Amino acid sequence: MSDVSNLVQFGKAHIAKGIGRSTELVIEKAKGTFVYTVDGKKYLDLSTGIGVTNTGHCHPTVVKAVQEQAANLSHGQVNIFFQKPMLDLIEGLLPKMPSPKLDTFFFWNSGSEAVEAAVKLARHATKRQNIIVFQGSYHGRTFGTMALTTSKTVYSAGFSPLMPGVHVAPFPYFQQWAVHKADPKKFTPEWCGEEALHQLELLLKQRSDPRDTAAILIEPIQGEGGYVVPPQNFMKGLRAICDKHNILLICDEVQSGFGRTGKMFAVEHFDIVPDIMVMAKGIASGYPLSAIVSRRELMDQQPSGSMGGTYAGNAISCAAAKATLQVFEEENLLENCNARSEQFFNGLRQKIPSLLPEGVTCDIRGKGLMIGIEFMGVPYGFASSVAAEALKLDTIVLTTSIYETLRLIPPLNITKEETDLALERIVGSVAAAIKNIKHA
Repeated sequence: MSDVSNLVQFGKAHIAKGIGRSTELVIEKAKGTFVYTVDGKKYLDLSTGIGVTNTGHCHPTVVKAVQEQAANLSHGQVNIFFQKPMLDLIEGLLPKMPSPKLDTFFFWNSGSEAVEAAVKLARHATKRQNIIVFQGSYHGRTFGTMALTTSKTVYSAGFSPLMPGVHVAPFPYFQQWAVHKADPKKFTPEWCGEEALHQLELLLKQRSDPRDTAAILIEPIQGEGGYVVPPQNFMKGLRAICDKHNILLICDEVQSGFGRTGKMFAVEHFDIVPDIMVMAKGIASGYPLSAIVSRRELMDQQPSGSMGGTYAGNAISCAAAKATLQVFEEENLLENCNARSEQFFNGLRQKIPSLLPEGVTCDIRGKGLMIGIEFMGVPYGFASSVAAEALKLDTIVLTTSIYETLRLIPPLNITKEETDLALERIVGSVAAAIKNIKHA
């Protein structure tokens, strides 16, 4: 079977319909910042598998590590052995942690599983049940994490009853707070942060007593919620509230971690240390691996045998993750991420606003190479139309959130020239989508 249309139809017939898909491309190989279809077309990939291949597709250092590991040990089951790839990975991760207090790890396969592991740890360590999450959050779509995810109803609709004990607090999404939209000059992001903290304190008084609250779970920068960066005062205040009430702070760094925001972890932008940190996606350059890290005294609360999994911390994935850290060091990925971030933001902010007709505005935000572009005053589906126009220009761009928002997630080693090409195609895609509005 080689005809593209036949391949697509075969996939539609035999792959679960519940999987949403942003394109119908059939990919055969990938290298660096580009993916290649079975019919030989080359696409600029600004999605990196939703923030996974941070070192680019098939980085040679990672490929070599995987090949060598596959020939030595492919599966060293965590409940039976210590396996050296995992121990080597921990040795590499320890100096990258936001604090030396975060010194004890548990590895699993996916981000959702790692979030559930963090919830298990929080409940064990505190002997409390409730978990507080934030409006717009995305923490996965396994059965447990569906209850924690609030970015879109599609992720949990029809699957109730969900895991109990979850409460939702407002997130300081300044651009979408009603008071800001009513009078944008009167309110600031800092005011929004203070108000969100006030609402959280009310929740602790009205719905989830601190004595019943095990943890507050947050993405330091929201992913599926719209690439929303909270104000500094909010994150600082959140840490203070957790300390005040002896509630554990869990930071979900699945999408924002491993250099995506220009620092190894997004919490470093806010100068806070979580009690539990969740990692996945960029950790192993495309190989299935996730982890939580916490203080040893918390991890030691769990009885032997309460954690584990057949493929938890797979040896090949651990080798890929160790090689990923090697690439960070040898190629100065954080330095390149910050340089290309400045290039992206300067280009987008110089060119896109001038394309917008009267009554249409946009907010270009984010940190590092975690970049969101939200359009306001446009028809429903506008962001998807921009992504469709980008595909016509052989470029893969994803949307995010319930609002009209694009997200740009290029590899951290994208070059200056590739960034120029990306900017040209993104701007061209926005221009074409605006033109379609005018002609509608």
